[in-house]
Formats: sequence, C-alpha cells, structure tokens
Amino acid sequence: MNSPIIQLLVLAGIAIFLILRLKSVLGTRDGFEPTAQPAPEKTTDRPKFDVIDGGADDDIADHVDKGTPAFAALKSMKQAEPDFSLTEFLRGARGAYEMILMGFENGDMDQIRPFLSQDVADSFEQVINARTEQGLQVDAEFIGIRELTVAHAEFDPSTRMCEVTIRYVAEITSEVRNADGEVVDGGTAPKRLKDVWTFARVMGSDDPNWQLVATGE
Repeated sequence: MNSPIIQLLVLAGIAIFLILRLKSVLGTRDGFEPTAQPAPEKTTDRPKFDVIDGGADDDIADHVDKGTPAFAALKSMKQAEPDFSLTEFLRGARGAYEMILMGFENGDMDQIRPFLSQDVADSFEQVINARTEQGLQVDAEFIGIRELTVAHAEFDPSTRMCEVTIRYVAEITSEVRNADGEVVDGGTAPKRLKDVWTFARVMGSDDPNWQLVATGE
C-alpha cells in the first residue's frame, strides 16, 4: 500500500474519532432547536389578574381610562370575583351582540331568550309579533362589528350586582318584505348600526351568564 493511501486512512480515522467525541459532549440535534430560554417562573394558584388597592390593572386599563367611575367600578368587580377578566367579557359581548341581534332580526326568540332580561325579552317579542301581524319578513345578514367600547360600568357592593354598558358600531344588510314579497324597507346595501347595550350579572354567583338588561342608541 502506497504512502498517500495510508495517510488518507489515518486522517479519516482521526476525523471519525473527533466526530464521535463531539457527539458525546454536545449531543445530537434534529431539525430546528430554539435558543435557550430563561427558566419559567413558578406558577401559583393566584388569579391571572391581581387587583391591588392603588395599583394598576392592565386588563381594565387597556379598555377604560384610569381615574374614571367605570374604572373604579370594574376594579371593584374584580375584587368581588378575582377570576373576572374584562378582556374576556368584551370578547363574549362581541359574540353576544351578533347572536342576539340576528336572533331578533330572524324572530328566533327561543335561541336568545336565556340571555335577555324579562323587560328586554318582552320588548323584542312585541316588535316581532307586530311584524308577523303585518305580514312582514326580515332577511338580514350580519357583516361585522366596527367598534366596541366600554361606555359605563356600575357595581353595587351590597348586592354584588354589576352592569357594564357597551357601545357598538356594526354593519348589517337588511331587507324587509311584505306578504307579497316586495321590499318595503332596507336593501342589499350595508347599513350601519349604533347601539348601546347594558349587560348585568351578580358577581361571584354560580351562574356565569350575563343578561342583556337595556338597549338604546
């Protein structure tokens, strides 16, 4: 065997030895491996949003100006029910608006009645019954909510009853047809709605559902 071949074999043996040593020290990596992250903080059973007297609460401050009556009321709600999250409430209020509005437009009271106070349910039924008596039929389609803001909030510590008023700006298309199928109101062009709805609930109660207790513009 000539000298160049021997040299190549020796070099190859050294390379294999070095690779094996590196693997034993560094280990193997398959695909993408993220960079090292700081160790996570220890979790506790405390609520996600802590309310401390005089301290800031970003969950509220992200939606309501500090120093306002609404901010103080919402802070009291969280003290009465530490698991309450305004951010999650507003997410639910967004879905509730579409569900209740379209239930009303379609005359489907069975679907939305559990989420309405008795007064609001009675008002909705009067309008739906009046449309039926006149032979009117509504064909509506929900487009989306353009704005959703907290307009007001109240909390009664003696009863733990709270109310949160939401101002909505939304768009729908709505056609009202008579018994002959003729369009008597609305059309295919989007229509902008401005509504102010108030939801209420007893904080700390076993029932997690909020009810719509008042509507306005």
